[in-house]
Amino acid sequence: MPPPTAERCRELLNQWRHRLCLSQREKGLLGGELILLDQQLQRFQQHKLRIAVFGRVGVGKSSLINALIGQQLLSTDVVHGSTRHQHGVVWPISITDLQQVELVDTPGIDEIDDTSRALLATKVAMESDLVLLVIDSDLTRTDRDILDTLLTNGKPVHVVLNRSDRWSEGELLDLLNSIRSHLPGNLPFTAIAAAPREPRLQHDGRVRSEISPARIRALEQRLLSQLNSEGMLLLALQSLRQADRFQCSCQRLRLRQHRRNAQNLIGRYAAAKATGVAINPFLALDFAGGIACDTALLMQLGRLYGIPLTPSAARQLLTKLSRNNLLLGGVQIALGALKQLLLLLIPISGGSSLAPTAPVALLQAALAVHASRRTGQLMAKKLLRPSGGQPGALLKRLAQRDPVVRHWLSRWPLQMNQDLHSLLP
Repeated sequence: MPPPTAERCRELLNQWRHRLCLSQREKGLLGGELILLDQQLQRFQQHKLRIAVFGRVGVGKSSLINALIGQQLLSTDVVHGSTRHQHGVVWPISITDLQQVELVDTPGIDEIDDTSRALLATKVAMESDLVLLVIDSDLTRTDRDILDTLLTNGKPVHVVLNRSDRWSEGELLDLLNSIRSHLPGNLPFTAIAAAPREPRLQHDGRVRSEISPARIRALEQRLLSQLNSEGMLLLALQSLRQADRFQCSCQRLRLRQHRRNAQNLIGRYAAAKATGVAINPFLALDFAGGIACDTALLMQLGRLYGIPLTPSAARQLLTKLSRNNLLLGGVQIALGALKQLLLLLIPISGGSSLAPTAPVALLQAALAVHASRRTGQLMAKKLLRPSGGQPGALLKRLAQRDPVVRHWLSRWPLQMNQDLHSLLP
């Protein structure tokens, strides 16, 4: 990724964070997420990238980190679960545009008697810019569940098969083929032996296994190549995604908190609009009054949801929202024209054309109520769509303009499957 793009991302994120206004209640409810967001933005500002080493208990996560850094800094043990808490160590390598790369060791995620460790490992992985998912056999159900969770959240993952020295060449080839058959085609996958053991003949004639030099060159080269070519891209896009997740959390909270007040607002403006449309005999006034009511409604909803709107901005937004209601608007105009025609025909019909105006007016009022409710719901939906300087909108623009970003996002798509209808007013 060219440096100017990363710099632009950092500038826009800083502007977005500076403009982010939260109430005291929102700060209290979203405080944890806000801390994680600020930590991620700070790492982006300082060019510090985090790699989480993730996996089941006893697959050799600590051994892999020790092999990468060339020192025995982290404890390893034949007993499963030697890592009790997360540990971060600096990887002493030189990477283009990065000041620091941190390797984070995590507790095993399948400890049955200690669920907090699994939660900690998941938290650390989701806060990292890249995840090394370490396995030591064919993919288990736990491994697949972990992988699905990471990929669903758009997390870059590199699968690492450790302890490849335990199999013969033919057995290893079969194992690698089996693992690949369960992985997405473009997912990086490397076999290593972080702490291989070889038999040694002792002076007393007995044979013992001893640790031999680590076999991690292939993984090391792939990671160095990736970080040199797209290290800042990883930092930039993960920061944008973290910001986008926070923005979505904030918006969902506002929808949930203000749903009842929004419903009351929509009800009041719908009633006013329906009354005006029903009793007003002139089509032009119907149209102008409806626009005035809907504009005022959008401005009130904007204040409620924390999106201040000027009258001109509200009218522009109303024009965009009206495109979703073309049929409804056409029916309203047709009914207004029919009512005005019936009123004009009163002198000619001797008053007989007055009778049909009542049901037409009632139908107009019903449609006005429905249109106001529809406008309110569309406004609420707009709150959840990335727009302007929001992180989600920036991600979309980057994907459209930068082929490298587009390729990266296609490799690590973010799936946001959320049913928000229950939060709409």
